[in-house]
Amino acid sequence: MPNVILEIKNLKKTYPNGVRGLRGVSFQVLRGEFLVIIGLSGSGKSTLLRCINRLTDATNGQIKISIDQTAEKVDVTKFKSPTAIRALRKSIGMIFQQFNLVPRHTVIKNVLMGKLATTTTLKSILGLFSVADRTEALNYLELVGIADKAYLRADHLSGGQQQRVAIARALMQKPQILLADEPVASLDPATSHTVMNYLKKVNHELGITIICNLHDLSIVRQYATRVIALKDGEIVFEGSPLAINEDWFQKIYGIGALEKEIG
Repeated sequence: MPNVILEIKNLKKTYPNGVRGLRGVSFQVLRGEFLVIIGLSGSGKSTLLRCINRLTDATNGQIKISIDQTAEKVDVTKFKSPTAIRALRKSIGMIFQQFNLVPRHTVIKNVLMGKLATTTTLKSILGLFSVADRTEALNYLELVGIADKAYLRADHLSGGQQQRVAIARALMQKPQILLADEPVASLDPATSHTVMNYLKKVNHELGITIICNLHDLSIVRQYATRVIALKDGEIVFEGSPLAINEDWFQKIYGIGALEKEIG
């Protein structure tokens, strides 16, 4: 049987103002996949990722995750205690469109912050990370091609370099799943491909399952193993990125969207 790491069942999210962010979304993710979620702004992409790692609570439905290959999947929507939710987030890394680095800190210190969940409060305040932690941080910086910047301040780096630091920081958690919410939306096309290539490297070399929100179809076709399209909080397409023809594109994004994509 396929090795399913994540199973979403009838997931719904209604905000206090009555807006329905998700309307009964169901799908599975296989271990080692590079799944891309596409859709217009407001389609539910970010809401979905935030529900998976419990930054947002779903209104109804199930999010069943199997982090350990030998363990049964558990429904993380039932986690109530902060301790259980923190433990979940150790196994689910997340990177955002905005890099969320501390500008005045060095690159390596920003990466080491990925260890905070497993470090005592006093040690984290004093920056008392072990030699092993620092070696690990340098190894992840090497993986994303930026080890030579380890001791520069983060605000001395370009946007693409900062996003690679954010990837290395997420890897310090040793996640089984990496969520990426529009990770290249603020970058130019060439830099976007550089960042996506390193995400692909993480996926292939470390075997980390990636779920990534994107909007550029050319990037989607190059990196995704499978695509799910959301529209108004519902799945309207699921399958190969190569199957998204002109008709599907217009169904997902609306009439006239294709001309904008080509232009």
